[in-house]
Amino acid sequence: MTSVASSTRERIVPLAWVMWGMAATFYGYAFFQRVLPSVMVDQLMAEFALGGALLGNLSAFYFYAYAGLQLPVGMLIDRFGPRMVLTVAAILCAGGSVLFSQAESIELAYLGRFLIGAGAAFTWVGALTLASRWFPARRFALLTGLTIVFGMVGAISGQGPAAALLGEVSWRDVLLGAGGVGLGFAALIILVVRDHPPMSDAGRQRAPAGKGIMAGLRVVASNPQSWIIAFCTGLISVPLLAFGALWGVPYLMQVYGVGRPEAAFSVSVLLVGMAIGGPVTGWISDRIGRRRRPLVVGIVLMLTTLLAMFFIPGLPLDAFRVLLFVNGLSSGCFVVCYASVRETNRSETAGTALGLVNMFTIGSGAAFQPIVGLLLDLGWDGRMQGGARFYSPETYQNAFLVLPVCAGVALLLSFFFRETWCKPID
Repeated sequence: MTSVASSTRERIVPLAWVMWGMAATFYGYAFFQRVLPSVMVDQLMAEFALGGALLGNLSAFYFYAYAGLQLPVGMLIDRFGPRMVLTVAAILCAGGSVLFSQAESIELAYLGRFLIGAGAAFTWVGALTLASRWFPARRFALLTGLTIVFGMVGAISGQGPAAALLGEVSWRDVLLGAGGVGLGFAALIILVVRDHPPMSDAGRQRAPAGKGIMAGLRVVASNPQSWIIAFCTGLISVPLLAFGALWGVPYLMQVYGVGRPEAAFSVSVLLVGMAIGGPVTGWISDRIGRRRRPLVVGIVLMLTTLLAMFFIPGLPLDAFRVLLFVNGLSSGCFVVCYASVRETNRSETAGTALGLVNMFTIGSGAAFQPIVGLLLDLGWDGRMQGGARFYSPETYQNAFLVLPVCAGVALLLSFFFRETWCKPID
């Protein structure tokens, strides 16, 4: 980036906040869609006659599309810019929501959920790409954390408020309304968002078409740090995506005997913690000029809280909520991974590098939501309640053992991170 472009960025900071903020808000909408099935578990089970594994699979279709598209997403954003790509993404989210809301068969529900995930797949990398183009590099980790805040606000909206709304309208009405919001985002993005600041050279840094796009992928894939960071980030995300985004609400309803709205608001504590932990960790990392140290500390704390949450007998609900908050706070350390992968790859392949990491992040949800559901089915004793399967506390505890295991493996991988000292290689 030239000195002229850098000075231009400094002069147009208010406009930069608008550009990034629009994309970050769309990311929040995508996260709302991500967690929405968690407050509809029993209703969807009864509507489509599903067990835990199939319900996990229905929710995970979002993640199948999201994770599978991450490498193309990064390359498309590098090539065509975030404005056009995010507009198409919003239309896909809207169409998928409407289709899911009208589905009379599980196959149509799968397709609707898949389309929602396909549109949402562009939101995170799009927001971070705009942040990297409109802001100085030294703010990237902080902006990554602030983007998480938008995501967590969306996720919280998809928990307690959505659960309360389901007491007034049907799950189909909620999804239909979400489709209308998606169309609104499409209109706003095409009207407001611009790919890069005026007078900057960001537009000339796009990846070339054809072989150039694949060359960028080869460069990112040939960097061992890209893979270490990607696997670590995916494992850190498992508790949020498997517990927070799906199985946490039915777990609290069963184990603590609370209603759906209270269970959903309780799970939202995890999201509040992450909303705070993401930007705080990013700010600390930028401030001290280190990436690996904040990451290791965060994973250790996350692992400790997971063990306490699920393996301390007779844990009171208030104590569980405190631990859930601390777990979310500590898991915000994953923002450091995105800063690290950006700093270990060149700027012209930034979208591709971020897409690789995000593929593993979301892929963990695609894998572990149904894995937890399968483990629950394996421990199911045949009891039913309100047309849905009834899982005992012991069955939940055995299924959730995979969460601290994932955190432990992430901790091991974190020691192989190369310290970048918060400086991009170019």
